[in-house]
Amino acid sequence: MGGDRKGGARRTPVRAVAYAVCGVVLLAGCASMPDSGDLRGVESTPRQDSQVRVFAMPPREGALPSEIVQGFLEALTSDDPTYATARQYLTKQASAHWRPERSTTVLEDGPGTEADRSADREDGDDYSFTLTGTRVATIDEQQSYTPAPGTYRQPVHLVRDRKTGQWRIDGPPPGVVMGRSDFQRNYMSVDKYYFASNGAQTSGAPVAVADPVYVRERVNPMTQIVRSVLTGPTRWLRHVVRSSFPTGTALADRAGTLTPDDQNKLTVPLNDKAARVGRGKCEEMAAQLLFTLQKLTPAVDEVELKSGGRHLCSLSEDRADAVAVRGSQKHPEYLYFINGDGRLVRLAGGSSGIKPDPVPGPLGEGAVQLGAVAVSRDEHEAAGVTADGARLYVASMVSASSLDGSLVTSKGKTERERLTTPSWDARGDLWVADRNPAGGGLFMLAQGAGKPVRVALPGLDGTIQDVRVAADGVRIALVVEKGGKQSLAIGRIERGDGKDGGQPEVSVLELRSSAPELEEVAAISWAGDSRLVVVGREEGGVQQMRYVQVDGSTPEGPAPAALTGVQEIAASEDDRVPLVAHSVDGIVRLPSGGQWEKVVKEGSAPVYPG
Repeated sequence: MGGDRKGGARRTPVRAVAYAVCGVVLLAGCASMPDSGDLRGVESTPRQDSQVRVFAMPPREGALPSEIVQGFLEALTSDDPTYATARQYLTKQASAHWRPERSTTVLEDGPGTEADRSADREDGDDYSFTLTGTRVATIDEQQSYTPAPGTYRQPVHLVRDRKTGQWRIDGPPPGVVMGRSDFQRNYMSVDKYYFASNGAQTSGAPVAVADPVYVRERVNPMTQIVRSVLTGPTRWLRHVVRSSFPTGTALADRAGTLTPDDQNKLTVPLNDKAARVGRGKCEEMAAQLLFTLQKLTPAVDEVELKSGGRHLCSLSEDRADAVAVRGSQKHPEYLYFINGDGRLVRLAGGSSGIKPDPVPGPLGEGAVQLGAVAVSRDEHEAAGVTADGARLYVASMVSASSLDGSLVTSKGKTERERLTTPSWDARGDLWVADRNPAGGGLFMLAQGAGKPVRVALPGLDGTIQDVRVAADGVRIALVVEKGGKQSLAIGRIERGDGKDGGQPEVSVLELRSSAPELEEVAAISWAGDSRLVVVGREEGGVQQMRYVQVDGSTPEGPAPAALTGVQEIAASEDDRVPLVAHSVDGIVRLPSGGQWEKVVKEGSAPVYPG
């Protein structure tokens, strides 16, 4: 534990002893501590054994101020569910007002400490330190992660009890503070699910939307995340999603710790707010929990809901997709790309070593030379941008049709100042950006037809260079360029009825950074319900490929294998589908657990539906 602690010019190591008994690790401070100087922690407890729980030791009798601060910081990184040990380092009044659940501050290398040289020494009754570090992110009381780079400085004040002579903290930092590696060991990202409130449906079922949050990994995570689902969506997302749980629904008073049985069935007892829900609504509630819990360990294959001891409904994994639809449930039939003749072609499952077939319809017949394409989620229609980037066409791929006129036309002076690659959402609407600095913007075509709707972007600071809409239709990823640098931003799509029955009003609001460390973003694609794959470059670095979460955090697991000269990337929300890229070697794909392999030499603009 404490592997992220760091000091300043003067650093005195703190010894610790780890006792592992029945899956519990206790960290004990040393018996002798310096009376001044900075503090440094011990090596972090290994993350590999998820069954090992870590608990800090309480303050020893006669501990000095520096030891009290160190012990408190160690206790913040433990697996103590209520931070009971950390509270023992505080005065009674400070403990009563301290709210660790309200925020967590993540630092690059953990909190360093600087003693206040102007404060009274240990022969007085008060002492001060300043916690320092480089801030990476914050997690709020809704467990939502937000990148927050900057400098961290937070005073910590101690007093000595005149009766007992023991030092305690009476001015702790707000919430919890820890280093990045301790955060990664203690917390895990979980997608909780709600439903798009914009009416989006697939085959009559509501569309599920992922809302990523962080929970403490070894502190009853299943119970934590169920409570979080019942509490409702995070502030950023709540404007565009709904929950099927009635307002005020919570776990029953005696619910205790939630654990699935030996058949991976989880029974969730709810309070009386849920007692009168109908079967359809109840199954939507169960789907929210089932989608949320399927990637936890142990996995949950069925959810049963009860209220007042009465069975409400049950939903198993094999029936969930009839109740609600996630993007990650939709397995694409084909990989699509543009061949050397500028035509749209496809390969079943993205297989290599097979000759691609032209898609049915004018875009596969070469009616226009294509430079970028997008295929609707149902794989019935395709949108193509001409090779010069000037015009956007939409054509059927399932019935004979002709190519009608351009739906969007750009007057940009160069190809780079014209249309981006288009993107389809779950509603069947088509999105594209015009990069023309003299009159461009972001446009939406309802059902891929009709007059384009100009999308309001009140928070945009720069020019859109690329667009990808999430399968749920309520989130959009934008590559934004400003001052020669590109950044990845995630926005929330809000829709309203048009005035006097006119065109609908569409806005993208509250853009937030999803890869703040990148200064160049060459290609993006959604690669999960809340994850994207990004090709980019940090300042002074080389091009790399990585996964990022929509909240700006880095997901667990390895990055994709390195690939040189990537120009375009294609992924599916279904993570079982291989990544595909356009690189210097042509169209290549990355099978699970394998290395990049060539699909075809001549081709560009690979895409899966979306």
